[in-house]
Amino acid sequence: MRLLHTSDWHLGRAFHRVNMLGAQAEFIGHLVTTVREREVDAVVVSGDVYDRAVPPLAAVELFDDALHRLADLGVPTVMISGNHDSARRLGVGAGLIGRAGIHLRTEPSAAGTPVVLTDAHGDVAFYGLPYLEPALVKDEFAVDKARHEAVLGAAMDRVRADLATRAPGTRSVILAHAFVTGGQASDSERDITVGGVAAVPAGVFDGVDYVALGHLHGCQTITERVRYSGSPLAYSFSETDHRKSMWLVDLGGDGSVRAERVDCPVPRPLARVKGALDDLLADPALARHEDAWVEATVTDAVRPADPMARLTERFPHTLSLVFAPERAPDDPQVSYARRLAGRSDLQIAEDFVAHVRGAGPDEREAAVLREAFDAVRADAAVREVAR
Repeated sequence: MRLLHTSDWHLGRAFHRVNMLGAQAEFIGHLVTTVREREVDAVVVSGDVYDRAVPPLAAVELFDDALHRLADLGVPTVMISGNHDSARRLGVGAGLIGRAGIHLRTEPSAAGTPVVLTDAHGDVAFYGLPYLEPALVKDEFAVDKARHEAVLGAAMDRVRADLATRAPGTRSVILAHAFVTGGQASDSERDITVGGVAAVPAGVFDGVDYVALGHLHGCQTITERVRYSGSPLAYSFSETDHRKSMWLVDLGGDGSVRAERVDCPVPRPLARVKGALDDLLADPALARHEDAWVEATVTDAVRPADPMARLTERFPHTLSLVFAPERAPDDPQVSYARRLAGRSDLQIAEDFVAHVRGAGPDEREAAVLREAFDAVRADAAVREVAR
């Protein structure tokens, strides 16, 4: 069975101030063409179909168009909700839409109920594990602690229990939206950290033939059977070096996996340039970036006059300007933002305690801080679901 694995469409998202709806529509057309020309048997979409819980109308219309075009091909599609989606909204009409071969899996309680497709070698069971916000689903899965590994492990227990009841030789495919250990993150993914631990080990998925992951925006191979497709478009300059693609996966009759990357259309290349403003404007080596979307980091000791206006004369598609004068790390003029770069909210809070008290939090106090941040995250997740 030939699968096309994609995820993280983020319909409705902009790239800085650029409306990406046209590029997203081009990607949908490319996906449909790939399905037809490469004789795909099933499409799997591993979450974050939309960029936010209440997407703009234009994004909903594009999603509707994608559903119709996929249904017209007669190729089954399995989709799950991601942490950016409203599972309830995405799942509206799932039963009716399923009659057209578009199978939406947004309910955690249905983790052990597969979509079963058949080829010449027998059945393939597709299990959809939508994004499982630990604070919201721990009771459903009867776990003691609201942790990603615990709820995913419990969901996979249901998968294995169902798989054990099926005919020998039944192959299995998991769709999941999670941060799996070994994956490389980028700046455009929403943080799903809980209790300081977001990542789950790949071993939680042991016993199945292929795991189609979503959430991380870079195409990645965790193991030969566990892969991220990545987002089809770049949504941050941290993705400048990404090769945007989908996985074309051939699942053999014996459960063997052969995967090939299928490149996605690139609306405009990305570039990051850094240096003194005059150097950026004069360096002939940067000519190749003049038609790219550019993030420019200006390192002049004193902020130059009209930097954006001057940059756009050479790089007309400059979208981001960062002022980062080259100074020693202990220079008092190093910006607060630069000192905090790469640190989690919990680490910043612990640093603040150390700053005002002269010593960091002890184990009990650190636990209180973690619980407080978890409670805020859980409350935000509950309110977003209720919107």
